[in-house]
Amino acid sequence: MSDLTPLIHPTAIVDAGAVIGPDTRVWHFVHVMPGARIGGNSVIGQGCYIGNVTIGAGCRIQNNVSVYDGVTVEDDVFLGPSCTFTNVIHARAHVSRKAEYTPTLVRRGATVGANATIICGVTIGEYAFIGAGAVVRHDVAAHAIVVGVPAAWAGWACRCGERLPAADSTQRMICARCGDAYKAQGGGIARVEVNG
Repeated sequence: MSDLTPLIHPTAIVDAGAVIGPDTRVWHFVHVMPGARIGGNSVIGQGCYIGNVTIGAGCRIQNNVSVYDGVTVEDDVFLGPSCTFTNVIHARAHVSRKAEYTPTLVRRGATVGANATIICGVTIGEYAFIGAGAVVRHDVAAHAIVVGVPAAWAGWACRCGERLPAADSTQRMICARCGDAYKAQGGGIARVEVNG
């Protein structure tokens, strides 16, 4: 049986009261605040700041990401290098807004690309894909691919991360990589068949 104790690099600071799940790795120069809850089998890359937030299991948080108070990250989320979250709408250095944090939710399986900026108050849907450098100001539907400044819809993503093709004659979008099938539903898409 393997040792599932979290691996915490000696240069990382994990404040008393933080909870880090089994088999999670916290790398160089990370700071984890006392109210943080990090699920098992996650990786927190070099130079990250983890506030008093909840991060699910199986997450991959790449180097130089700050997850500030008010952000919730569900299971199996990928946060690309140097992506950014905000938590206050009208920030000023000389005005305290700690009582005005606006919640942000990143749902299960979503990907946030490198250097993307997520403006507080949005929900990023399950398995959504935020392109590198995008600025997200509004909610993102499950499985949606958004790119640009401001971020705009650019297609649909499968759970495996591949861009889905246009619908076929049966109105299904079938993933070329894994074979899962999706159909349009209520302004978004829903998985209707699972390969294997």
